[in-house]
Amino acid sequence: MLIGRTVRPSRPAPTPCRPGPARPRPGCLAPRPRLRTGGAARRILRAAAAAAAAGAAPAAGRKMMKFRFRRQGADPQREKLKQELFAFNKTVEHGFPNQPSALAFDPELRIMAIGTRSGAVKIYGAPGVEFTGLHRDAATVTQMHFLPGQGRLLTLLDDSSLHLWEIVHHNGCAHLEEALSFQLPSRPGFDGASAPLSLIRVTVVLLVAAGDIAALGTEGSSVFFLDVTTLTLLEGQTLAPGEVLRSVPDDYRCGKALGPVESLQGHLQDPTKILIGYSLPALIWLDHVFLGNQQLESLCWGRDSSTVVSSHSDGSYAVWSVDAGSSPTLQPTVATTPYGPFPCKAINKILWRTCESGGHFIIFSGGMPRASYGDRHCVSVLRAETLVTLDFTSRIIDFFTVHSTRPGDEFDDPQALAVLLEEELVVLDLQTPGWPAVPAPYLAPLHSSAITCSAHVANVPAKLWARIVSAGEQQSPQPVSSALVCAGIGGVLQGGVLREGESVSLLSLEVRMCHARGEREKMFVLTLCTHLCHPPPELAHHWGPKPGPGAIAARVAADRVGCFDPYSDDPRLGVQKVALCKYTAQMVVAGTAGQVLVLELSDVPVEQAVSVAIIDLLQDREGFTWKGHERLSPRTGPLPWPAGFQPRVLVQCLPPAAVTAVTLHTEWSLVAFGTSHGFGLFDYQRKSPVLARCTLHPNDSLAMEGPLSRVKSLKKSLRQSFRRIRKSRVSGKKRAANASSKLQEANAQLAEQACPHDVEMTPVQRRIEPRSADDSLSGVVRCLYFADTFLRDGAHHGPTMWAGTNSGSVFAYALEVPAAAVGGEKRPEQAVEAVLGKEVQLMHRAPVVAIAVLDGRGRPLPEPYEASRDLAQAPDMQGGHAVLIASEEQFKVFTLPKVSAKTKFKLTAHEGCRVRKVALATFASVACEDYAETCLACLTNLGDVHVFSVPGLRPQVHYSCIRKEDISGIASCVFTRHGQGFYLISPSEFERFSLSARNITEPLCSLDINWPRDATQASYRLRESPKLSQANGTPSILLASQSLDGSPDPAHSKGPDTPEPPEAALSPMSIDSATSADTTLDTTGDVTVEDVKDFLGSSEESERNLRNLAEDEAHACAILIK
Repeated sequence: MLIGRTVRPSRPAPTPCRPGPARPRPGCLAPRPRLRTGGAARRILRAAAAAAAAGAAPAAGRKMMKFRFRRQGADPQREKLKQELFAFNKTVEHGFPNQPSALAFDPELRIMAIGTRSGAVKIYGAPGVEFTGLHRDAATVTQMHFLPGQGRLLTLLDDSSLHLWEIVHHNGCAHLEEALSFQLPSRPGFDGASAPLSLIRVTVVLLVAAGDIAALGTEGSSVFFLDVTTLTLLEGQTLAPGEVLRSVPDDYRCGKALGPVESLQGHLQDPTKILIGYSLPALIWLDHVFLGNQQLESLCWGRDSSTVVSSHSDGSYAVWSVDAGSSPTLQPTVATTPYGPFPCKAINKILWRTCESGGHFIIFSGGMPRASYGDRHCVSVLRAETLVTLDFTSRIIDFFTVHSTRPGDEFDDPQALAVLLEEELVVLDLQTPGWPAVPAPYLAPLHSSAITCSAHVANVPAKLWARIVSAGEQQSPQPVSSALVCAGIGGVLQGGVLREGESVSLLSLEVRMCHARGEREKMFVLTLCTHLCHPPPELAHHWGPKPGPGAIAARVAADRVGCFDPYSDDPRLGVQKVALCKYTAQMVVAGTAGQVLVLELSDVPVEQAVSVAIIDLLQDREGFTWKGHERLSPRTGPLPWPAGFQPRVLVQCLPPAAVTAVTLHTEWSLVAFGTSHGFGLFDYQRKSPVLARCTLHPNDSLAMEGPLSRVKSLKKSLRQSFRRIRKSRVSGKKRAANASSKLQEANAQLAEQACPHDVEMTPVQRRIEPRSADDSLSGVVRCLYFADTFLRDGAHHGPTMWAGTNSGSVFAYALEVPAAAVGGEKRPEQAVEAVLGKEVQLMHRAPVVAIAVLDGRGRPLPEPYEASRDLAQAPDMQGGHAVLIASEEQFKVFTLPKVSAKTKFKLTAHEGCRVRKVALATFASVACEDYAETCLACLTNLGDVHVFSVPGLRPQVHYSCIRKEDISGIASCVFTRHGQGFYLISPSEFERFSLSARNITEPLCSLDINWPRDATQASYRLRESPKLSQANGTPSILLASQSLDGSPDPAHSKGPDTPEPPEAALSPMSIDSATSADTTLDTTGDVTVEDVKDFLGSSEESERNLRNLAEDEAHACAILIK
């Protein structure tokens, strides 16, 4: 260790004086005098020395600690700029709701609601109109009912709790908010219900009297009536099972209980007349009783209210006449088993719809023969002599028809049939012959086959988008009624108008490659709604005569409907990587068996052969034997290809391992790809290989087994076992506290006392275990990159290709690409040459995740054709370029062409996490439109998102985005170029989040709601913040309410004189309710239950205050907000 000091000039010797005690030099401690004293004196001197040392240490050590522990503090101006650039928001969910459990439809507003098992509620209108809410308890939504034309929704959970939701207006936007909640009391004997505690579960809900009253059927045969506006039970109006049993004949009852209430149906002409269906089975309507001999499943009224249709557990249905004779009715008018006489499954739901053209529709789910179709999910449509069986690929949740609901219409005249399945939504056009499926404008199943990769393409040109849509329309299976397609999903969803949106910003491609049967691609465009560009396969319906009563249906021809098909014939057909050029409409698709396809968008179908090229990445290296799967055998000769993306060239890598990286440069007509054995470069214009480089290490035995091989390496297993034992021993040892650790702790405390609060502390770096050079799979190619930069010298720039491996190796190749003629897009037909220019080995040997070249201004290079077509600012070729290499543990910037280290940031050493996803993004300021910064966004294995400045690599912000346990969500994350990102929150849904304070996708929509003038608004609601009431963030909706005459109601518009509503209020709950009064309410103003009790007083006084408040607010036709 070298110590520097200042050498002072010599000075004359001091004048001799009489001998005396030697004086210490400045800065040195005086020698301790040797005194022969007792123990007390020694203790006093020792204490004095300790006090002197404690006082001198801060004075002498502050300057040393200042330079050792301090660094420059935060700049207030920079902190303000960060707030203008960065902000984390979860905005929109794209895709199909995961695990749906309930369905509802409002025929007046033309909106549909879907409930899930996780307690989420999603309301869909016209494309782009979407509301999302989330129940406080993660319980399954079992039933949902719209209050017609009011924009309010009543939900029933599996814990028998009822919740009232409203679309409320807040600060110019609107969202779905839970207003009230209610749970049946669990005390026996309440309102005459003498059922045990276990029989209070609600089985069915029916809205009567224009939605003001709800009838609740329970498992204990009781029927309760509820005031929907306040969610309170109506006293003295409970229908007990004893009253019903008195109307049933004694010989039929035989001491049996009625059983659970299976169905409640309101009379179409008089909604106050309710048809009650018990499991006995017994149908009670007023004083009329219908008695059957099979367990009841569901009921349905006829249009004229003169007939009732019931379905049963034995696969039969019966038609009852209401005007028949005296009560009770023992025999139905018609009783049949469509797929009998062999045992059949129960018909879970049945609908009866009349048509003006003659022949009514009978639509039911289930009823299939148990022996041959017991595991099928079928819906049968019966009309006149025609029976169509629709076989779906997932479980049926619910279904409804879109038909006329005006009271003056004599017929139903159904237009469409909407079937909600567990994995998709299918809508059939009932007005077009053949009943074809309607292409859905959104709610497309992204997971029709398992999502293996996704790619983001920003700012897709309108011309390319039009070509993709045109190609999808040419592949449409059957012509569909144009009115239905334009109106929404089968004319079902028309509610709301999208006022503000965005252009096409995400193109998520899920491609299934089948060489033996041709190629099929599916494109999903995720803007504000999920749109399927390429429709599902053609539907084929089976037509045949209707089996009469007692006919034998030995074999049922059920036709497959829907596009959900998660099963693959061959795992080698899976897609690993996708890249698309939006300017040339060329796409590269790489698969699991080492196949790389170059496709091009064509507007017309063609018949052509696909060129095949084989590249051996091992280059005849000895000692390596591939033990994995075989490659796919492509077809030879001309093949027909429909309009869309058509393959031009097929590149087969050997060994046929899964492709781990791919990149495309259409301006140079080059495609690069990498596997676990090496990487290659291919010229698809000349259809010839350019480069093949093997990256295998001599000990990479696992790389030769492949992902589908069951052969395991004994040597590797033993090595991993010994490493685990060694790590466990090291981690299990307890280190004793020694003097050095105490000294470090004292120094840290001293620095904390000495440093002011506005000065940051240098973070402590963690010790990272070094990686071995002979680790298995070290030759896996993790990233590939094309750039026009300086590699050979600082005066000449040219095309380059960069490759990063799993062992921290970076290869840079200089490419000799023939320049295209002036004004031309294609380059000359000359060979492309590649020469190794640089080879970098990172010392920490962490896998290289991403590589990017920065120009002289520190900005990333533009994409192909952007600079040449003046679509982006040309890169700075005058200043020095730099290359950013991101590994799993750190980020490092090297200067070019010398490749010398410029700056770095050790993420793993500082934060204790590893990098999983990296992207360069542009963040625009919300305060200044002309100011923007290019930063590095990364996602770690802990689910956190970090943003760093470029090229300085200084940490800016970090947010918690994904749960660290959600491995699939972290692996599926995709960043955009403008500070947004996507990740899978379920197998069928993408969550969109934004890191930019300016670039946030939040559409504004309007929904016309006709509130009744005498309707009492739910003014006492369970208050919570808008963010908590939305599942993972919901697009904001602008609500435009209207009066009864259709004109905008001025009472709904909030002006400067409009009084603010109360911040929070309570829902009337029972004392024995699961959500009793001892639970703290999560409100906007952090109002606790004790505060509310002090304000309201006793329970009787609180109910009286709430009732008075409701009566006062009933005069103002306005929706309360927080």
